[in-house]
Amino acid sequence: MSLAAYACQPARSRGRRHAEPPAPTRDAFQRDRDRIVHSTAFRRLVYKTQVFLNHEGDLFRTRLTHSLEVAQLGRSIARALRINEDLVEAIALAHDLGHTPFGHAGQDALNDCMAGHGGFEHNLQSLRVVDALEHRYPQYDGLNLSFETREGILKHCSRANAERLEAAEPNGVARRFLDRTQPGLEAQLCNLADAIAYNAHDIDDGVRSGLITVEQLSDVELFERHRREALAEHPQLRGRRVLYETIRRMLSAQVYDVIDATRAALEALAPGDSDAVRKAPPVVSFSETMQAQSEDLKRFLFRNLYRHPQVTQTTDQARQVMRELFEAYLERGSEMPASYAERQDRHRAVADYIAGMTDRFAVREHERLTGRRGIA
Repeated sequence: MSLAAYACQPARSRGRRHAEPPAPTRDAFQRDRDRIVHSTAFRRLVYKTQVFLNHEGDLFRTRLTHSLEVAQLGRSIARALRINEDLVEAIALAHDLGHTPFGHAGQDALNDCMAGHGGFEHNLQSLRVVDALEHRYPQYDGLNLSFETREGILKHCSRANAERLEAAEPNGVARRFLDRTQPGLEAQLCNLADAIAYNAHDIDDGVRSGLITVEQLSDVELFERHRREALAEHPQLRGRRVLYETIRRMLSAQVYDVIDATRAALEALAPGDSDAVRKAPPVVSFSETMQAQSEDLKRFLFRNLYRHPQVTQTTDQARQVMRELFEAYLERGSEMPASYAERQDRHRAVADYIAGMTDRFAVREHERLTGRRGIA
């Protein structure tokens, strides 16, 4: 398939921070994807929480399965829009590499611990992972990914962090947060594919856990419309097949809506290249109707799943584990591997070490260091 003019073209990439000769059989973005898949941080995602902690069940999503689902959705949409599938996949597979153990509860706790020391944000940490914390190559730290992949990984960034990154890398991946410009279409697409994926699989995991029910979801228009359509076409459906078919139809409807809405925006904008996209308002989007329905679903999940007493009880325990781990390593740096213990930036070294942990390793380390099991 030939790429559209507005796609990110690997031959016109802004390159890597450390110059390398091209690979003989792969373009720049394919090479980025492969480096991400072979990284240590990527493997750890299999034991990192999405919503339910890793020990709570084998069938709940993890950061790894979520990243794979985002990559699948992203590639499907990218193909229809004739933008770069390989770049979309690379960004999708890397976007959660900086997530802490215990999901957003872990991130919030680590951010509190790092108050006064630069804070902590998982999106910025994902960039740190691929730029500095992976140690795989003899010539440099990090994975030395292409500018466009790194641009997509840095989904959010405060102005203070953007200014700091810009000072270290002038006109680099943080510049757009100061100029208020956009990333390429592939990065924009990954942002939306991320939301589509987690809304769908959080419904699945939430019902599987028993914390939300299909009956409750009848109040959510996006879900209920597709459930009714599924049963009208397949009246014999029962049990989980109803849920699976409803979610499948929801996903398809959202994918086609993004494709149609984005095609219309591209037709109106008529960008000549990827730089024209960066100077325009956001292009990849839902229609207004689908955006409203998606936000309604997010509100439902926030009220009924993410703030469910059983979830908050576990995440409160997780926050305490993170705080106590941070304090223990800060006081006894020798308990960390030498590559962290010997660093001069002690607070950031502790944050980097804890952020890289899987859920189960963090639980074991907490018990070893405190003598108590922090999560029931």
